[in-house]
Amino acid sequence: MAPAAAQGGKKQKKKWSKGKVKDKAQHAVVMDKTIQERLNKDVLTYRLITTAVLVDRLKINGSLARKALADLEEKGVIKKIVGHHKLNIYTRAVAAAE
Repeated sequence: MAPAAAQGGKKQKKKWSKGKVKDKAQHAVVMDKTIQERLNKDVLTYRLITTAVLVDRLKINGSLARKALADLEEKGVIKKIVGHHKLNIYTRAVAAAE
């Protein structure tokens, strides 16, 4: 005379998924000549420029992207729109001159 709750454990145990595995990004950590050329050529066409945009499109490290943005701003190629300690947003300098 076992209660109904005791006999309810007949179905199989839940199988837990192994989880999703994200592939490791192989981004460049040193600015070489090809990346520098692509940076100088392609950034002029971008309307919105952030660290994440450079990381995604040029496949470079985040710290390298921040240094590149600071360098481009110093040269006058891009102009800072929003300066925040977490996110800096830039745009083309030529767009503002038109």
